[in-house]
Amino acid sequence: MRVLLVDDEEQLVSTLAERLELRGIHAGWATGGEEALERVKSETFDLAVLDVKMPKISGIELKKRLQVLCPAMKFIFLTGHGSEEDFTAGAAEAGSDFYLIKPVKIEALLEKMNEVMRHPGKSI
Repeated sequence: MRVLLVDDEEQLVSTLAERLELRGIHAGWATGGEEALERVKSETFDLAVLDVKMPKISGIELKKRLQVLCPAMKFIFLTGHGSEEDFTAGAAEAGSDFYLIKPVKIEALLEKMNEVMRHPGKSI
């Protein structure tokens, strides 16, 4: 599995990528939407883990742009803002049933990644 982590908190994404790599999962990362869009032009990813609130390009907008470039890519959203109910409504609007609340534990992320990848026919 190849995962792209996108969050404007560099320490968070670099640490998550390192921890995923230790578990045998290729994990690339970017600190913003523009950087993520550039990475997918030269690398292939099965899954993107996107922070909802980022400067310039939100996670929801980034998902829409990534879907155009990589139609088979799956998505998980991360949020550290607002209530779970507020995020659930926003995620439903964006077409995603998969999300985690920050701070995220690596075990929870791995479990959610496996759940997403088990839904091959579902548009996430």
